[in-house]
Amino acid sequence: MVKTKLKTIQRDVKLAIGDDNREVVVENLVKLLADEHILYVKTRNFHWNVQGMSFGSLHVLFEQQYGELSVKIDNIAERIRILGYFAPGQMSIYLEAGRLKESDDQSGDAKKMLDLLVKDHEAIASTLREDIETAEEKQDVGTADFLTALMEFHEKTAWMLRAHLE
Repeated sequence: MVKTKLKTIQRDVKLAIGDDNREVVVENLVKLLADEHILYVKTRNFHWNVQGMSFGSLHVLFEQQYGELSVKIDNIAERIRILGYFAPGQMSIYLEAGRLKESDDQSGDAKKMLDLLVKDHEAIASTLREDIETAEEKQDVGTADFLTALMEFHEKTAWMLRAHLE
């Protein structure tokens, strides 16, 4: 699994978080990084392929959202580096570690796209709640705080997407 692919850059990181605790937190961050990449690609795909009466507004909305996801992805990778590990940058690792699934839907169906994105944002928010608890248990308040802000982003994004389905 992913655990075997983690590579530390420093074992003597002095953040008052034990090596074993950092490793558990980083494992969760790698899975999160994978999920965010899968969601990024899905959102970009939907930006390119959405059709119908709401094409214009959804085309712009999806572009804004994949732009925001790109920033979140960078921040997650930097958090992994802060904790003393290399951030993986291979799609094969993302597909193996990710909990979200790619979409092969090329129908252009805006409603279906919105529904899939809502479910993915909600799934990430739900997983983040668990990851926040783990980070706190592992004495990593910095990561817990970081993940809380990310959870709020996904909750808000899910709400905004859901509003289009009403």
